[in-house]
Amino acid sequence: MLKLIKNGEIYGPEYLGKKDLLIVGNKIGYLAPEIKVPDDFVEIEVIDATDKLVVPGFIDSHVHILGGGGEGSYKTRTPEIQLTDITTAGVTTVIGCLGTDGTTRSMESLLAKARGLEEEGITTYIYTGSYRVPVRTLTGDIQDDLILIDKIIGVGEIALSDHRSSQPTVEDLAKIAAASRVGGILSGKAGIINIHVGDGQRKLDYLEEIISTTEIPISQFLPTHINRNQELFKAGIEYAKKGGFVDLTSSIDSTVSGSALSCSQGLKEMLAAGVSIDNITFSSDGQGSLPVFDEKGQFLGLGVGKLDSLFAEVRKSVNNEGIPLADALKVITSNPARILKLENKGVIKENKDADLVLLKKDTLEIETVIALGKVMIQNKEIKVKGTFQ
Repeated sequence: MLKLIKNGEIYGPEYLGKKDLLIVGNKIGYLAPEIKVPDDFVEIEVIDATDKLVVPGFIDSHVHILGGGGEGSYKTRTPEIQLTDITTAGVTTVIGCLGTDGTTRSMESLLAKARGLEEEGITTYIYTGSYRVPVRTLTGDIQDDLILIDKIIGVGEIALSDHRSSQPTVEDLAKIAAASRVGGILSGKAGIINIHVGDGQRKLDYLEEIISTTEIPISQFLPTHINRNQELFKAGIEYAKKGGFVDLTSSIDSTVSGSALSCSQGLKEMLAAGVSIDNITFSSDGQGSLPVFDEKGQFLGLGVGKLDSLFAEVRKSVNNEGIPLADALKVITSNPARILKLENKGVIKENKDADLVLLKKDTLEIETVIALGKVMIQNKEIKVKGTFQ
C-alpha cells in the first residue's frame, strides 16, 4: 500500500517547508508542495499531518538491547528491551552494544536480539565487543566481524578512564582502532570505536595520544557519556573543537551525578564554546543501569536508562535552551547517520528509508512513528507490539 502524508511541515532535519510526502513500500518516494490522490487508482492510505511536524526517525547509537548492568551482582542485571520501548520514543534505528558484562551477555545473543527486533519492524545494528580488552568478537577477529557480519558496524563499547575497564594501554587501543578502521574500509562500514568514558582522571588522554602519535584519524572514535561530569565535559569541548565527535548521554543527569549536565544544557554550552553542531550526537544508554540519588546525594537505588529520554532532551534543547529545532534534531538524526555511515537513515529525502516521526507542532510531542514505511505508532496509539508484548 502507498501512504501519503499530507499538510505537514517537513524538517529533513533542515526546514523544508510545508510539503506532502508519498511513501512507496519502505522508501520515501516523492516530496512535493501538494500531491493529489488520483481517482480510480490503487489504494492509498492518507495520513493527515495538519498542525504537525514531520521529522526523520530517530537514531539511538548506544542501546543495551540485551539489558545491561550487573555491577551489583546478578539481581542488578537489567532486562532486555522490548519493541515498544523503542518505537514509543520515536526511535526507528538502534545500535546495540554490550557493557561491563561480556560473559553472561554474549555477542551471539546480541546479534540474535538485533535480528529479532528487526523482524519486528525497526532497523538494528550492533557493535562487536564490550568493555573488555582484548575484544571478544563473534569470529575471533575484529576485521572479520566487520567484513563478514552485516549487522556489525564498529567496536564497542570499550571502557576507558573507568575502574571497570580492562585498563588497556594506548598501544592496545591503537591496535583495536587500526583493526576496526581497516575492517570498516574493506566492508564499506564506519568501523567506529564506541568509547565508554568513565569518571577517571585520564578522561580522553588516550584518544588524544593515539591521534597525535599514529595515523589513526580523530573521526575513528565516538566517545560517549561526555556529559557525566564537568571536567570530562570540558575535555570533550576541546576534543570536539579539534574535529572529534562527542556523544552526550540523555539518561545522565544530576540524579545520576551531581556534577553531570543534561544533554540539552551540554548542547547549548558546546555550541556557545564553538563546537560544530555536526560533531555532536545524543544517545540514551537505554536499558543500562543507573544509580539514583536524592537531592542530598544519598543513594536511593538503581534505575534503568530509557530511550524516551533521547527526544525529551532534544525537546528541552528547543524549549529551554533556545536551540533551533533543525539543529537540535541533527544530534539524533543526520549526525549519527553520517558518523556511522547509515546512508539511508537520518534524513527526509526521496529514495531514503521511510523512517518518520510526526510531532505535534505546538508541544513537540511524538504522535506518529513510521519505521520502514510501516506505521508503528499512530496518534499515540501503539499499532505494532513486540512478539511477546
